[in-house]
Amino acid sequence: MENSFKIIVGFLLALFVVNCSTKKDAFLNRNYHSVSTKYNVLYNGHEALRIGLEQLNANYEDNYWERLPIEPLKVDELAMPGMQADADSSPQEFEKAEEKAVKAVQKHSMFIAREERNKQIDDAYLLLGKSRYYSKRFVPALEAFNYVILNYPKADLINETKIWQAKTQVRLQNEEQAIRSLRILLKDKSLKSKIKEDAHTVIAMAYLSLDSLQYVINHLNKAVKTHNNKEQSARNLFILGQLYNEKGLKDSSNIAFQKVIDFKKAPYKYKIHAQLEKAKNSTNKMDTKETLMVLKKLVKDRDNRPFLDELYYRIGIIEQERNTDNAIGYYNKSLRSKSKNKLQKELSYEALGNLYFDKAQFMVAGAYYDSILNITNSENTKRVRRLVRNRNNLNEVILYEKSSTVNDSILKVVAMSKEEQNDFFNAHIKKLKANQEKQISKTTVQKGSFNPNFGKADVGENSGKWYFYNIQAVGFGEIEFRKTWGNRPLSDNWRLGDKSQLNITNIQNLDQNIVQTGEQEKLELSYYLNQIPTDKVAIDSIVNERNTAYFKLGIIYKEQFKELDLAKEKFEKLIDFNPDLTLLIPAKYHLYKIYESQGNEKAIALKSDIVTNYATSKYAKIVLNPNQALEEADKNAAETEYATIYYDYEAEKFETVIEKTTLAIGKYMGEPIVAKLELLKAYAVGKTQGLVNFKEALEMVALNYPNTEEAKKALEVIEIIKLKL
Repeated sequence: MENSFKIIVGFLLALFVVNCSTKKDAFLNRNYHSVSTKYNVLYNGHEALRIGLEQLNANYEDNYWERLPIEPLKVDELAMPGMQADADSSPQEFEKAEEKAVKAVQKHSMFIAREERNKQIDDAYLLLGKSRYYSKRFVPALEAFNYVILNYPKADLINETKIWQAKTQVRLQNEEQAIRSLRILLKDKSLKSKIKEDAHTVIAMAYLSLDSLQYVINHLNKAVKTHNNKEQSARNLFILGQLYNEKGLKDSSNIAFQKVIDFKKAPYKYKIHAQLEKAKNSTNKMDTKETLMVLKKLVKDRDNRPFLDELYYRIGIIEQERNTDNAIGYYNKSLRSKSKNKLQKELSYEALGNLYFDKAQFMVAGAYYDSILNITNSENTKRVRRLVRNRNNLNEVILYEKSSTVNDSILKVVAMSKEEQNDFFNAHIKKLKANQEKQISKTTVQKGSFNPNFGKADVGENSGKWYFYNIQAVGFGEIEFRKTWGNRPLSDNWRLGDKSQLNITNIQNLDQNIVQTGEQEKLELSYYLNQIPTDKVAIDSIVNERNTAYFKLGIIYKEQFKELDLAKEKFEKLIDFNPDLTLLIPAKYHLYKIYESQGNEKAIALKSDIVTNYATSKYAKIVLNPNQALEEADKNAAETEYATIYYDYEAEKFETVIEKTTLAIGKYMGEPIVAKLELLKAYAVGKTQGLVNFKEALEMVALNYPNTEEAKKALEVIEIIKLKL
């Protein structure tokens, strides 16, 4: 019996060894290796690939403000053999999938008589190519796909492999070969709809790389006729809508986006963004009204919470054309929405900044631009570089606005009588105390310093005979206690302000909301009275600083921002201050030019004032004769300033050049040096703002200063730029 058992076991082992052989083309051998490959090695490999793709898609974020890529795979640079993609963009699961594919080939390949007997090996090579593709190692991926096509022409997955081969060729910038091979594939009338759909999608990818948008549209339209891949179909429809939009075909664009919305199996992210894209296409008042109703309905849907920032932003854009206050409200709602989308926050901040900029509230606009620069991760993009440039242009405005505001406040207090000063600061101190008491009460409630219902049940919130049952009494008592004793920790000898004799060197976790040392001084009248300047030299210095700020603001608003009303306001106030003649005369001249440009009758009186009372000044000569040449001394000063600015240009401080030339142009208005300054400014604009703005700046030089050498030079450069645009 024992011998019989040994014989049977030996026979089974021998049979197993024979079947395990990859060199023998027998029924048992083929099926054993085929089953082992499919349900063991390749199953685990495909699972690893699936998990890796889930991680890759989870880490990928589409930017719906730009045209979406057909395949959501971010490739920064071409991956060559041996190059390893970073772990974040290529999960380790792809390496595991590749290992399983290699194991399947090494252990289960049955290449006998120049033919593969294991029907699963082509699948192993396809898995090998896919895992390398998603690891962004496109050359080795292409080798795997080519091997299948060359050695397994009758494989079940041959058509799918050809599509992956073409997709890899697109990534390797060999688009023509990819298009050629897929066109040959599509001639097969027996192709399944899934293969046709994938083939047209990859051809569209190739034409998109070649920037042949009409061909992209044609093939995407063919790809979306079937929906074998709901994710890719929805994406293709969305991209179609974007492409039609780029071509100005709003109706076709809306039809494509509506198909995304109506596509029941489409991922929701495409549906909600299709609604937003349709909102962008609203043109007339009826469309806008209907769009607002749709967007506000979407806002109320709890499922749309992740997209509230985008919805509020889009509503804000529509409202901006109707009511700017409403628009500001919606932009702020967009910012308050809980979202990790930094780009959307940047766009909302930018919209608010631009809105306040258009209102000439430059300090507020600057604050919003600062918010963008504090959170952006896209410092090198054209949009952010433009924002940096605009923000830099506001530096001097913000500086001088702050200077004028602070100095105005100081001088206002200086001009008060002693009684008025006392009343003014006492009112301020009273306000501070009220705010502190309010903060203390808030802190008491938040921290639960006193429990009014301790030890007693069923007691009304503000009722009770015992003191500590009454919240209002407790809150008032705590405030009075802190007024008298300050913030004292719960400890022995709490009345002692200095406990050094008790070896208490450090008290932790004190209430940070209570008045600390230094803050207490701000509740004393003497703190403010002692800071009021009384020395005439100090007061004169503040007056001069204030007057200079007003003058420079007037120049900047007039020359740089073309805000003539703001400039007029600054110059008029400056003249009322009766500053030194070095500021008074040019301020009157610039005010005269503003009145003249606006057709204001005050220009006549101001012109007479300048000519009569300041007849020897260069501004009187310019008013009487705009072509009057500079006196030699003034000419030297102007040339010196030009040379200084030119040194900044050579040092590539182009933003500084723009700022300084703007001020200098206002200072030397009407003098020959201005044409040189304008040309230098145009060159600085060209260095920072691109060819289009450079051309516009040069055209202004040629138009405003004809028959000058600078105008001739500007025209020459314009002709060169036209060849490049």
